[in-house]
Amino acid sequence: MQPRNMSMSGVVDLAAVKAAGEAKAKAEQARAEAARQAAQGGAPASPGALPPSALVVDVDEAGFERDVLQLSAEVPVVLDFWAEWCEPCKQLSPLLERLTVEANGRLVLAKVDVDANQMLMQQFGIQGIPAVFAVVAGQVLPLFQGVAPEQEIRATLAQLVQVAEERFGIIGIEVDPSAEAPAAPAAEAEAPAGPYDALLEAAVVALDAGDLGGAVQAYKNVLADDPANTEARLGLSQAELLARVQHMNPQTVRAEAAEKPRDPAAQIAAADLDLVGGHVEDAFGRLVDTVRVTFGEDRDAVRVRLLELFEVIGADDPRVSAARTALARVLF
Repeated sequence: MQPRNMSMSGVVDLAAVKAAGEAKAKAEQARAEAARQAAQGGAPASPGALPPSALVVDVDEAGFERDVLQLSAEVPVVLDFWAEWCEPCKQLSPLLERLTVEANGRLVLAKVDVDANQMLMQQFGIQGIPAVFAVVAGQVLPLFQGVAPEQEIRATLAQLVQVAEERFGIIGIEVDPSAEAPAAPAAEAEAPAGPYDALLEAAVVALDAGDLGGAVQAYKNVLADDPANTEARLGLSQAELLARVQHMNPQTVRAEAAEKPRDPAAQIAAADLDLVGGHVEDAFGRLVDTVRVTFGEDRDAVRVRLLELFEVIGADDPRVSAARTALARVLF
């Protein structure tokens, strides 16, 4: 994706005068209170002080009002819309994190995973990622889209800090290094998880016997103790797929899918059959096409099933890589 600047010109026009006045009054009141307590010989008041680690946070839809909108009355909040599969995001996010820490409280970086927060993505009108916005005193300001040179990003963030101070009276929040939680004492080395040979073997035996419920449970038992166990994750995905198609009538499922090309449930069921039958590209293509013509919860259900089918095949398979790219083009 080529960088595309979203100019901050006219940013003042986006901010409501009332919001600016309220934010400025709140900031001035907080500074006055801190000065009053200091003059009385007490410890300087810093109710909004943050540890350095809190300058970069992950936010979701549930906590957006608290973690972004409310905080933006005290410090400009930069929003980084990203996704795990987005290679440009992997270049931009570390740079934004470093510049935020360097700003020492004049900025906070809030990272939004678009895969997990589709509603926020839609509300902000995100058409491609990475995309960077700011929120100041509850007002949303577009900054830039794509990967830009560090010098340009520095200049944009400096302009944001200036606008926040001059227009809203927001000068940032105090950073308190001593507020960091103390390092946990070194614990005794735990015994490595597993081995799980017996449980994994039990799952395979259950699969061979047609006991799909037993296989699913055996794999879940492994993952409960070792969530990163690759063999168990793959086995669980395969067992759950087989369980879903076990009682399907292939002719009925395919006829319904042909009659209802925009029906998420019909296409999901047909994609499951495609994959079990070895038609991997057909399964992926079917669901990508369905994502293209659906919206809201229907689209999300299809997207989630497609991600589950990726697990069945494995992330290293080139067909998965191609389908991920196709899905990204449809979504963004």
